[in-house]
Amino acid sequence: MPQTLPLARTNLEARLFLRLQPCHGCGSTTCDFRSAVVNVAGDLVSRYTGTCAGCGVLREYEFRLPEQVLVPGVDTVRFGSDEPSELLDPGVWLWYSDQCARQVPESTDGLDERGRRAARHTLATALAAVHEVLKFVPDGSPSVPDSAFASVDGRAVYQREPARFDRDRLEAVRDHYANLLSAG
Repeated sequence: MPQTLPLARTNLEARLFLRLQPCHGCGSTTCDFRSAVVNVAGDLVSRYTGTCAGCGVLREYEFRLPEQVLVPGVDTVRFGSDEPSELLDPGVWLWYSDQCARQVPESTDGLDERGRRAARHTLATALAAVHEVLKFVPDGSPSVPDSAFASVDGRAVYQREPARFDRDRLEAVRDHYANLLSAG
């Protein structure tokens, strides 16, 4: 059974995936998940359980654990190692990057230290999500292949503007976010 479970490369990736999953009972995405590592058929898996805030139904997800656990960085955001995500497709990753980038103020001049840290973390999250999209670009390819868009939401992002998934454009966005982080 565990080999058929999707891989959650990090807790951060799993929690983002969970936050985007609607309840099958009512459609709410609000759920406070708890996580535990459990033994399933002799294999360790990561189990997330919670009660839907909308209808009270118990929600449960299980994921394979990575071969090597990635330790979170102090001032960085990292969703996974070098392989592409099995939980989220490149369209969802780019959508999430956009959502994060929109939350970052153009200037942090009027923010206190806590606000500046939050803005930096949000920008670092947008940068990490762009890194995730780039993992779907095969070596030597100019863009993310059409076949990588496995979800309805991800495919919709791709269909609205497929050129956003060109390697050069993704690298330009990545570099822009990295430069903003290093300047701030």
